Amino acid sequence: MSERGRVAPARRRGLADEVADRIREAVFDGTYAPGAQLREVELSGDMDVSRGPVREALRLLEREGLVHCAWHRGATVTSLTADDVAELDSLRGALEDLAVREVIAHASDEDLASIARTAGMMQRAVDAHEMVRCDIAFHDAVFAATGHRRLAEAWDGIRCQVHLFLLTRIGRSTRGYLDRIPREHLELLTALRARDTGTALELFARHRRQAVDVITGPAEPGSGPHTAHEETHA
Repeated sequence: MSERGRVAPARRRGLADEVADRIREAVFDGTYAPGAQLREVELSGDMDVSRGPVREALRLLEREGLVHCAWHRGATVTSLTADDVAELDSLRGALEDLAVREVIAHASDEDLASIARTAGMMQRAVDAHEMVRCDIAFHDAVFAATGHRRLAEAWDGIRCQVHLFLLTRIGRSTRGYLDRIPREHLELLTALRARDTGTALELFARHRRQAVDVITGPAEPGSGPHTAHEETHA
Protein backbone atom coordinates (compact mmCIF):
# COMPACT_ATOMS: atom_id res chain seq x y z
CA MET A 1 0.00 0.00 0.00
CA SER A 2 1.33 3.45 -0.82
CA GLU A 3 2.37 5.83 1.93
CA ARG A 4 -0.56 8.05 1.01
CA GLY A 5 -3.05 5.21 1.41
CA ARG A 6 -1.82 4.01 4.81
CA VAL A 7 -3.92 4.53 7.92
CA ALA A 8 -2.11 6.35 10.73
CA PRO A 9 -1.34 4.25 13.84
CA ALA A 10 -3.91 4.41 16.61
CA ARG A 11 -3.05 6.49 19.66
CA ARG A 12 -3.62 5.23 23.16
CA ARG A 13 -5.41 7.95 25.08
CA GLY A 14 -6.53 5.97 28.10
CA LEU A 15 -4.65 8.04 30.65
CA ALA A 16 -6.04 11.35 29.40
CA ASP A 17 -9.53 9.85 29.42
CA GLU A 18 -9.06 8.68 33.01
CA VAL A 19 -7.80 12.10 34.08
CA ALA A 20 -10.80 13.71 32.34
CA ASP A 21 -13.12 11.33 34.19
CA ARG A 22 -11.61 12.29 37.54
CA ILE A 23 -11.74 16.03 36.88
CA ARG A 24 -15.32 15.71 35.61
CA GLU A 25 -16.35 13.87 38.76
CA ALA A 26 -14.63 16.53 40.89
CA VAL A 27 -16.75 19.17 39.14
CA PHE A 28 -19.92 17.13 39.58
CA ASP A 29 -19.32 16.43 43.30
CA GLY A 30 -18.72 20.12 44.03
CA THR A 31 -14.95 19.97 44.58
CA TYR A 32 -14.55 22.51 41.78
CA ALA A 33 -17.41 24.99 41.50
CA PRO A 34 -18.30 26.94 38.33
CA GLY A 35 -15.60 29.57 37.83
CA ALA A 36 -12.95 27.61 39.76
CA GLN A 37 -9.48 27.50 38.22
CA LEU A 38 -8.05 24.15 37.15
CA ARG A 39 -4.27 24.44 37.38
CA GLU A 40 -2.29 21.85 35.44
CA VAL A 41 0.54 21.69 37.99
CA GLU A 42 -1.81 21.06 40.91
CA LEU A 43 -3.93 18.55 39.01
CA SER A 44 -0.91 16.58 37.82
CA GLY A 45 0.44 16.50 41.38
CA ASP A 46 -2.89 15.44 42.88
CA MET A 47 -3.30 12.62 40.35
CA ASP A 48 0.39 11.67 40.10
CA VAL A 49 0.54 12.05 36.33
CA SER A 50 2.52 14.29 34.01
CA ARG A 51 1.09 17.55 32.76
CA GLY A 52 0.58 16.18 29.22
CA PRO A 53 -2.43 13.95 30.05
CA VAL A 54 -3.87 16.73 32.22
CA ARG A 55 -3.61 19.22 29.36
CA GLU A 56 -5.26 16.75 26.98
CA ALA A 57 -7.98 15.96 29.53
CA LEU A 58 -8.79 19.65 29.89
CA ARG A 59 -9.17 19.92 26.12
CA LEU A 60 -11.58 16.97 26.19
CA LEU A 61 -13.61 18.63 28.93
CA GLU A 62 -13.62 21.90 27.00
CA ARG A 63 -15.25 20.09 24.06
CA GLU A 64 -17.91 18.82 26.48
CA GLY A 65 -18.55 22.40 27.61
CA LEU A 66 -17.46 21.78 31.21
CA VAL A 67 -14.20 23.73 31.01
CA HIS A 68 -13.27 27.05 29.46
CA CYS A 69 -9.66 27.62 28.41
CA ALA A 70 -8.28 31.14 27.89
CA TRP A 71 -4.66 32.13 27.35
CA HIS A 72 -4.73 34.84 30.03
CA ARG A 73 -6.38 32.76 32.75
CA GLY A 74 -5.79 29.13 31.92
CA ALA A 75 -8.56 26.58 32.43
CA THR A 76 -11.63 27.26 34.56
CA VAL A 77 -14.83 25.37 35.21
CA THR A 78 -17.45 26.88 32.91
CA SER A 79 -19.74 29.53 34.37
CA LEU A 80 -22.95 29.61 32.37
CA THR A 81 -24.01 33.01 31.04
CA ALA A 82 -27.61 34.00 30.38
CA ASP A 83 -27.04 33.25 26.67
CA ASP A 84 -25.59 29.83 27.54
CA VAL A 85 -28.64 29.02 29.65
CA ALA A 86 -31.05 30.13 26.91
CA GLU A 87 -29.28 28.11 24.21
CA LEU A 88 -28.95 25.01 26.36
CA ASP A 89 -32.58 25.21 27.44
CA SER A 90 -33.89 25.59 23.89
CA LEU A 91 -31.81 22.68 22.59
CA ARG A 92 -32.68 20.47 25.54
CA GLY A 93 -36.35 21.32 25.04
CA ALA A 94 -36.28 20.33 21.36
CA LEU A 95 -34.59 17.00 22.15
CA GLU A 96 -36.78 16.28 25.15
CA ASP A 97 -40.05 17.01 23.32
CA LEU A 98 -39.10 14.41 20.71
CA ALA A 99 -37.99 12.01 23.45
CA VAL A 100 -41.34 12.29 25.23
CA ARG A 101 -43.22 11.55 22.01
CA GLU A 102 -41.00 8.57 21.24
CA VAL A 103 -41.28 7.13 24.75
CA ILE A 104 -45.07 7.39 24.75
CA ALA A 105 -45.30 5.85 21.29
CA HIS A 106 -42.73 3.08 21.62
CA ALA A 107 -41.44 2.46 25.18
CA SER A 108 -42.08 -0.93 26.72
CA ASP A 109 -43.27 -1.51 30.28
CA GLU A 110 -39.69 -2.52 31.10
CA ASP A 111 -38.42 0.82 29.74
CA LEU A 112 -40.91 2.68 31.92
CA ALA A 113 -39.89 0.58 34.92
CA SER A 114 -36.28 1.65 34.33
CA ILE A 115 -37.34 5.31 34.38
CA ALA A 116 -39.33 4.63 37.56
CA ARG A 117 -36.25 3.21 39.30
CA THR A 118 -34.33 6.43 38.70
CA ALA A 119 -37.25 8.43 40.13
CA GLY A 120 -37.20 6.20 43.19
CA MET A 121 -33.50 6.91 43.70
CA MET A 122 -34.35 10.55 44.35
CA GLN A 123 -36.21 9.61 47.52
CA ARG A 124 -32.91 8.34 48.94
CA ALA A 125 -30.61 11.16 47.84
CA VAL A 126 -28.67 12.47 50.84
CA ASP A 127 -27.54 15.81 49.44
CA ALA A 128 -27.98 18.18 46.52
CA HIS A 129 -25.11 16.77 44.47
CA GLU A 130 -26.50 13.25 44.71
CA MET A 131 -29.91 14.62 43.77
CA VAL A 132 -28.43 16.18 40.63
CA ARG A 133 -26.94 12.80 39.68
CA CYS A 134 -30.37 11.21 40.13
CA ASP A 135 -31.94 14.00 38.08
CA ILE A 136 -29.54 13.35 35.19
CA ALA A 137 -30.07 9.58 35.54
CA PHE A 138 -33.82 10.08 35.15
CA HIS A 139 -33.39 11.96 31.89
CA ASP A 140 -30.78 9.44 30.71
CA ALA A 141 -33.39 6.73 31.22
CA VAL A 142 -36.01 8.73 29.30
CA PHE A 143 -33.72 9.09 26.28
CA ALA A 144 -32.66 5.43 26.50
CA ALA A 145 -36.34 4.41 26.50
CA THR A 146 -36.94 6.14 23.16
CA GLY A 147 -35.10 3.41 21.27
CA HIS A 148 -33.88 6.26 19.02
CA ARG A 149 -30.10 5.92 18.82
CA ARG A 150 -29.31 9.26 17.24
CA LEU A 151 -31.61 11.09 19.64
CA ALA A 152 -29.88 9.44 22.59
CA GLU A 153 -26.50 10.42 21.12
CA ALA A 154 -27.66 14.03 20.72
CA TRP A 155 -28.66 14.07 24.41
CA ASP A 156 -25.28 12.56 25.33
CA GLY A 157 -23.65 15.51 23.57
CA ILE A 158 -25.21 18.03 25.99
CA ARG A 159 -25.79 15.98 29.17
CA CYS A 160 -22.59 17.17 30.88
CA GLN A 161 -23.61 20.79 30.25
CA VAL A 162 -27.09 20.04 31.61
CA HIS A 163 -25.40 18.55 34.69
CA LEU A 164 -23.43 21.78 35.06
CA PHE A 165 -26.66 23.74 34.58
CA LEU A 166 -28.26 21.81 37.47
CA LEU A 167 -25.21 22.40 39.66
CA THR A 168 -25.63 26.12 38.94
CA ARG A 169 -29.27 25.78 39.95
CA ILE A 170 -28.46 24.24 43.33
CA GLY A 171 -25.89 26.96 43.84
CA ARG A 172 -28.77 29.44 43.80
CA SER A 173 -31.60 27.47 45.41
CA THR A 174 -30.54 24.31 47.23
CA ARG A 175 -33.57 24.12 49.50
CA GLY A 176 -36.12 24.46 46.71
CA TYR A 177 -34.30 21.94 44.57
CA LEU A 178 -34.25 19.22 47.23
CA ASP A 179 -37.86 19.79 48.22
CA ARG A 180 -39.41 19.94 44.76
CA ILE A 181 -37.41 17.74 42.41
CA PRO A 182 -38.53 14.25 43.56
CA ARG A 183 -42.18 15.26 43.32
CA GLU A 184 -41.70 16.84 39.88
CA HIS A 185 -40.12 13.68 38.50
CA LEU A 186 -42.87 11.48 39.87
CA GLU A 187 -45.35 13.69 37.99
CA LEU A 188 -43.30 13.30 34.80
CA LEU A 189 -43.21 9.54 35.29
CA THR A 190 -46.97 9.37 35.86
CA ALA A 191 -47.67 11.20 32.59
CA LEU A 192 -45.33 8.91 30.67
CA ARG A 193 -46.94 5.81 32.17
CA ALA A 194 -50.37 7.14 31.26
CA ARG A 195 -49.04 7.71 27.72
CA ASP A 196 -50.65 11.14 27.84
CA THR A 197 -48.63 13.08 25.28
CA GLY A 198 -50.16 16.52 25.90
CA THR A 199 -49.82 16.38 29.67
CA ALA A 200 -46.32 14.93 29.50
CA LEU A 201 -45.08 17.61 27.10
CA GLU A 202 -46.52 20.33 29.29
CA LEU A 203 -45.04 18.88 32.51
CA PHE A 204 -41.59 18.44 30.98
CA ALA A 205 -41.73 22.03 29.66
CA ARG A 206 -42.78 23.34 33.08
CA HIS A 207 -40.00 21.31 34.70
CA ARG A 208 -37.41 22.94 32.46
CA ARG A 209 -38.93 26.40 32.84
CA GLN A 210 -38.80 26.25 36.64
CA ALA A 211 -35.11 25.37 36.54
CA VAL A 212 -34.35 28.30 34.25
CA ASP A 213 -36.39 30.64 36.46
CA VAL A 214 -34.26 29.66 39.47
CA ILE A 215 -31.05 30.50 37.63
CA THR A 216 -32.28 33.75 36.13
CA GLY A 217 -34.01 34.94 39.32
CA PRO A 218 -32.49 36.16 42.61
CA ALA A 219 -30.43 33.62 44.57
CA GLU A 220 -31.54 32.45 48.00
CA PRO A 221 -29.50 34.09 50.80
CA GLY A 222 -26.73 31.74 51.90
CA SER A 223 -27.73 29.04 49.43
CA GLY A 224 -25.42 26.78 47.50
CA PRO A 225 -22.70 24.29 48.36
CA HIS A 226 -19.37 25.55 49.65
CA THR A 227 -16.02 23.86 49.30
CA ALA A 228 -12.45 24.73 50.15
CA HIS A 229 -11.61 24.85 46.43
CA GLU A 230 -14.06 27.71 45.95
CA GLU A 231 -11.77 29.89 48.07
CA THR A 232 -8.44 28.70 46.73
CA HIS A 233 -9.32 28.30 43.05
CA ALA A 234 -12.19 30.67 42.32
